[in-house]
Amino acid sequence: MNSDKYVLQEVTTPALEREWLDFPKTIYKGNRNWVCPLDVDVQAVFDPSKNELFADGEAIRWVVRDRNGKVRGRIAAFYNREKAAIEEQPTGGCGFFESIDDQQVADMLFDAARMWLSSRGMEAMDGPVNFGQRRDWWGLLVEGYEFQPLYKNPYNPPYYKDLFENYGFRNYFNQYSYIWRVNASEANKQIFARAARLDAGYHVENIDMNNLEEAAENFRVIYNKAWALFSGVKPMTQEEALEMVHEMKPIIDPRIIFFAYYNEEPIGFFITVPDLNRLIGKFHGKFGLWQKLRLMWDLKVRKSCDRIFGIIFGIAPEFHGKGVESAIMVKYYEFLEMTKNEYKSMELAWIGDFNPVMNRMIETYVCATRNKIHTTYRYLFDREKEFHRCPRLGVKRRE
Repeated sequence: MNSDKYVLQEVTTPALEREWLDFPKTIYKGNRNWVCPLDVDVQAVFDPSKNELFADGEAIRWVVRDRNGKVRGRIAAFYNREKAAIEEQPTGGCGFFESIDDQQVADMLFDAARMWLSSRGMEAMDGPVNFGQRRDWWGLLVEGYEFQPLYKNPYNPPYYKDLFENYGFRNYFNQYSYIWRVNASEANKQIFARAARLDAGYHVENIDMNNLEEAAENFRVIYNKAWALFSGVKPMTQEEALEMVHEMKPIIDPRIIFFAYYNEEPIGFFITVPDLNRLIGKFHGKFGLWQKLRLMWDLKVRKSCDRIFGIIFGIAPEFHGKGVESAIMVKYYEFLEMTKNEYKSMELAWIGDFNPVMNRMIETYVCATRNKIHTTYRYLFDREKEFHRCPRLGVKRRE
């Protein structure tokens, strides 16, 4: 595995983990768009006490050094047997990839991940992905380098695309991000017109912070209708929904979370939060007591976050195209524009190209503009096997 120039080393000690965590600062030095992830967020991915995927899976990390001992690249590999089994072939993942612009370094890292996953029964690997929720650190940025990433969203140099594709990774699916600005007057006219066509049975309300249990259950019901049909997405349990809401509670701004109802039944949601990446860049990855206090001060007192992060958007399938999306956006417009508050824009991430209905919904009914593309790549270990892209939602894969 080693070469005359480089040495591969597994991360097995706190000191090596520190080097693994700090290496990206070398790659992005001087890049004003990159925001250093919080160490605690990344470390939680690799902590079996915090990541339930370890119950039936494993993870490993490596660095590559040059012969002078300087770190030149890093990667992680991981698998969960339950998740691997729902794919076309048992599929693991690699992620948290960073490298200098040297194909040899990248190949050493990809080889290590491939061989380790193969030894555990995997037949393919996706990358760069996360050992956890798809909404975090998923995909390689291939368009939109001029934009600052959202919280826990990937950012990388343009040359990473060549490093992945030269190794043999192929595009499994794209994830689109969209930006919505309240001053797009023509778009706002369309939104109001569509919302006005809804009958009196529809209404949109903010989240009720005094009844988070009901909010969690409404979210779960809609999520399981709108998202659980996707490849790799499991139905959400009551416990998972309640845990998610309570985890979000410290940063929730109830003014920017909306639920839609029809005859009092929950049919849609738009879950957005202040984008923490607008505030945490100055922490340089640290998140001790001082950083926590500063974050809460900036969020709650100074209200200095000017961007909203659309975490997840869902409408029950039977209500697609009826104007529910526009009714929700009217509420955003009324808040964002008419109240002259601190927020200037909203970004929506992770709209897969395998879901053309959702993309049309965002572009046509929400009137947002695409500003970033991330690619999830797949590498088949059997190089003779036919490669299939992720099937579109509702389309069966060819046998």
